[in-house]
Amino acid sequence: MTKRAGLGTAWSARELRHSFVSIMSDQGVPIETIADLVGHAGTSVTEAVYRHQLRPVITKGA
Repeated sequence: MTKRAGLGTAWSARELRHSFVSIMSDQGVPIETIADLVGHAGTSVTEAVYRHQLRPVITKGA
């Protein structure tokens, strides 16, 4: 499937799932919607396990 999509053959289903959640989150899709799309009953697993921050966070420092 990934070869036909032009992504090559090195991707696993797990990597695609994590990437999907991270990209959707980065684009501002509500976490509730993302959890529903990936079949999670709530948002805690989606947030803790699947969502990875794509952009660095800029915080105020000393």
